[in-house]
Amino acid sequence: MNETDIINKHNYPNTEYLNDLLNYTLNKLKIDNVCFSVILTDDVEVHKLNKEYRNFDKTTDVLSFALNDGKTLTSPINMLGDIFISIPQMQKQAKDYGTGEKRELAFLVLHGLLHLLGYDHDTNEKEEVMFNLQKEILNEKEI
Repeated sequence: MNETDIINKHNYPNTEYLNDLLNYTLNKLKIDNVCFSVILTDDVEVHKLNKEYRNFDKTTDVLSFALNDGKTLTSPINMLGDIFISIPQMQKQAKDYGTGEKRELAFLVLHGLLHLLGYDHDTNEKEEVMFNLQKEILNEKEI
């Protein structure tokens, strides 16, 4: 059993599809018994977190704070961590990329989840694996 808590501080409408996407992803990756939060917020909060925890004095679109740092999930219930999404950044990127807000928000949430699960894009090889998986899942879910 997996538990996702979506905290909508920004009062962003139509987020019901995110739980389905996240559950689909966890099932596809054969991951069970995890718990994590997705916090939809604003640029101010994300900027503050980015500065405090990553030493980047700017806002960003998504921040993931993993509690397990990619370690093997072995507990009866594994607390993965938190994903913070800046809704204004998501909306700007959706417009800039022409993807639409639903796809952009899904991409960012999925991206954050994969980081919580230990995926990264700090090398070309890792980036290829992570980005191909994101694209595959979004296409399978037709988002």
